[in-house]
Amino acid sequence: MDASAKPVIAKPRNVVLRASALVLVTAAATILTALAFEHLGGYAPCPFCLEERYAYYFAVPASAAAIIFVRGEMTDVARVLLLLIALAFLANMVAGTYHAGVEWKWWPGPGECTGAFDLKWAEGGIVDTPVIRCDEASWRFLGLSFAGWNAVVSACLAAIAAYGATKRR
Repeated sequence: MDASAKPVIAKPRNVVLRASALVLVTAAATILTALAFEHLGGYAPCPFCLEERYAYYFAVPASAAAIIFVRGEMTDVARVLLLLIALAFLANMVAGTYHAGVEWKWWPGPGECTGAFDLKWAEGGIVDTPVIRCDEASWRFLGLSFAGWNAVVSACLAAIAAYGATKRR
């Protein structure tokens, strides 16, 4: 390598574009993986798991819109979207951490999905609906459950989106 060569520093517009694209691809891959585990693998999500998907459902179209705004020379609008995405994933990281703590029995979870609920009766007896508990991990990989991995991925996506949002022209 030539000693006189200067390092290439990405322009802010490119950083915002790359951050938006990375969030889009990662968030889409994550939610598609969750849906595949549910529909193909038979892992039914608990009510809390379903709520933890909201950040992804917001981030995928919002990051796609951010890409369009950057390409249209509206980088400031894209940066605002990235900031909102970062806040959504920051909240989701907290929710995932709380949910993982409930699974590890570090603290109590919400009563409606940890066993403290009223059974609904139909004419023929108890309603035949499976109860998916929030306090029991149905799967773990490297010691982390779905909720734990959600917290990790959400923290990474929050950091990427925040980094892209802070880049000025």
